[in-house]
This record gives sequence, C-alpha cells and structure tokens, in this order.
Amino acid sequence: MTRTSSSDVLESADAASHSAASDRPAQDAATIPRRRSQQARRIVSRLIGAVVVLWGAATAAFLAQVALPGDRATAILNIRTGQAQERTPSELAPVIEAYGLHDPVLVQYLHYLTGLLRGDLGTSYQQFRPVWDLIGEQLGSTFVLTLVAIAVAWVIMIVWVTLTAGRSRRIGAVGSVVDTVAANLPPYWLGILLLLVFALNLRWFPVMGGTGVAGIVLPALTLAIPLAGFMGQSVRAEYERALDQPFVLSARMRGMGDLQIRLRHVLRHASLPAVTLTGWAIGATISGAVIVEQIYSRPGIGKTLVAAVGAQDLPVVTGIVILVALAYVVANLLVDIVYALIDPRLERS
Repeated sequence: MTRTSSSDVLESADAASHSAASDRPAQDAATIPRRRSQQARRIVSRLIGAVVVLWGAATAAFLAQVALPGDRATAILNIRTGQAQERTPSELAPVIEAYGLHDPVLVQYLHYLTGLLRGDLGTSYQQFRPVWDLIGEQLGSTFVLTLVAIAVAWVIMIVWVTLTAGRSRRIGAVGSVVDTVAANLPPYWLGILLLLVFALNLRWFPVMGGTGVAGIVLPALTLAIPLAGFMGQSVRAEYERALDQPFVLSARMRGMGDLQIRLRHVLRHASLPAVTLTGWAIGATISGAVIVEQIYSRPGIGKTLVAAVGAQDLPVVTGIVILVALAYVVANLLVDIVYALIDPRLERS
C-alpha cells in the first residue's frame, strides 16, 4: 500500500511538472504581446511629446519674428541695408512679397509651419539666402566638435570613476571633489586657460582657426571636462552601489580581476545616469559650442549665431534654435533605445 502511494505521489509530481512546463510557453506567448503593446504605447507617447516640443520651439521662433518693433518690412529692409530710415512703398513691396507679409498673421504662421515640415527654415533678413544654406555650411564643423567632445567626456568619466570609485575613503573623496570642481568650471574660463597653457606657452596646438585633428583637441576638452564632471557625479553613487551587488562577488569567485569586473559588469549597471545626461549633453554641447567656437575662432554655427544676433537676423537665430531643439528631441529618443539595450529590464517597466 505504501509503495503504491509513493508511486502515485511521484507520478503526480511528474505530471504537475510537465503541466507547468507546458503552461510556461503559453504564459510567455501571452506576455510577449502585452510587452510589445506597452513598448508601442511608450514610443507613441514619446513621439507625441517630441512633436509638442518641436511645435513649441517653432511657435516661439515665429512669434519672435512677428514681434519686431514697427513695420516688419521696414525692419527687415533696415537690417539688410544696415541703415535705419523710412522706406517708400516701392522699396517695401519686394520685401512684403518675398516674405508674404501681406497675408494675415495666422496664414503666415501656417505657411511657416508647413515650410518647416519641408525643411525650409526661412530666408535670412541680412543676406537674403535660405537659412538652411547658411547653417548647413557651418553645421558639419559643430557636429564633429559635439561628437568628439561627448566621446572624450565619456572616456574621461570612465577612467576617473573606475580609478577612484569604491576605493579607500580618501581616494573616493578626492574623486568626488574633482567631479564637482570639473562640473562647475565655466567653459569660457576653461577655454582661455587651455589656450594660454597648451597653445600659447607650450605651442602644442594651434592658437586659432585649426580645423584638423590638432585644432579640435582644445575645443573638445573645453566642452568635455565639465560634461565629464557632471556624468561622474551621477555615475559615482550607482557605481559604488553596484560594487556591493552579488554579481560582483560571483565574478570574483570565478577568478575575474578587479579591473575586468569594473569595466565589464559594474560599468554597465552604473552607466544609465550618464546615458541620460548624454541625451541632454548633445543639445547643451551644441549650445556651448557658441562660446568655444568664439574662443578658438573655429568655424561653426556658434559664429553664425553670434553674427546673426549682432545683425538682428532673426530667421538665422530662430533656425539655429529649432535645430538645437531637434537635437534635444532626437537625442532623448535615442536615449530610450540605448536604455533598453543596456538594461533590458527597463522594457518591462
């Protein structure tokens, strides 16, 4: 009787395990569509948010142009000629026709938005050329500087945090202080300091106007050092917390070295805050390029923006503002994708 009962129990357990195993694929099949639906909703919500941000930037840009004091056609003609004076109707007629100023403001606004959808940022008041052409001539230099600066910031942050985080209390304190100081360095002051030391005194790099590899080092460092400080501040706490996780102990028991553990395992878990800052940094670095390109006399949209502000060429100014807003939006959308690649658990959150 006892033997039969034990056999029955074993058979029952075996049947239960087979049943659970057979139910698991069904559960997974039910979970996958729900997860994909959540991901789709999240992507749609992010896209809607991106459209709203860009629409707000475009609306602000249009209102800035409409808000020119006095008659807009007269203001445009005065900006173009550099002389403030009264204009005759025959002088104003071509300007009114070219910019569609005879239409109601709402119609002008709709034309402006439809033009943006086609990639038309307007026409320069001063040079009477498409804004996209003026910006496009300088955009490549600024784009390269931005990417190099962000890459250098990541390298500096990874090296510094890896060397100082989770060490002795004194080393950790030094690392934290350096992060704070670097994050608060004014780019204008830092750029001049690097220029004086490495270009004028040591003569390692060109003083101004360098467009080659040597000419991009100092401008990239000027933008990268404060950014590395910001990222170091955000990553350090997560890095030290990750060092106390069980997977670190498991890796040590498998014989992995400390540096290998830090770079292969700990850095991946601690880098999410830096990924977030990278999305912000793309727009901020483009904005910071305005100062840096002036210090080092580099070509780029920074010099174009300063010249446009000085000339009151609002279409060029607002065109650059819209491009920076677009950079912010695209960068943050990419951050969401990178998040999921770094930590797949975020897809299920």
